[in-house]
Amino acid sequence: MLKDLTADNIYIVCGHTDMRKSIDGLAALIQQQFQLDLFTSSAFLFCGRRRDRMKVLLWEDDGFLLLYKRLEDGKFSWPRNEQEVRNITREQFIWLTQGLSIDQPKAIKKVAGGVDIC
Repeated sequence: MLKDLTADNIYIVCGHTDMRKSIDGLAALIQQQFQLDLFTSSAFLFCGRRRDRMKVLLWEDDGFLLLYKRLEDGKFSWPRNEQEVRNITREQFIWLTQGLSIDQPKAIKKVAGGVDIC
């Protein structure tokens, strides 16, 4: 289900978040601490201190959707910088849900534009 996320932008809130927060608390965090617009095609990812639970806050045209995932075995490789929110790619999101780091040092990076061969 999470792999089919339809948001144009995916933001990961680094560090840990109080997982007792619901839609209103998470929305306030996004607006007040990071000054981001909640009402665009964006998904916001949150993780608790134990790193085995993730919440995804997503605006749909008629209201918010809150998704919750709890791992039975394992932990998410979550960035720990408390004051940061990062815009990640869909590929990085898939890596995250598979237990991998969003910063894959050996991944081939996409190049903007083309390469002039001639």
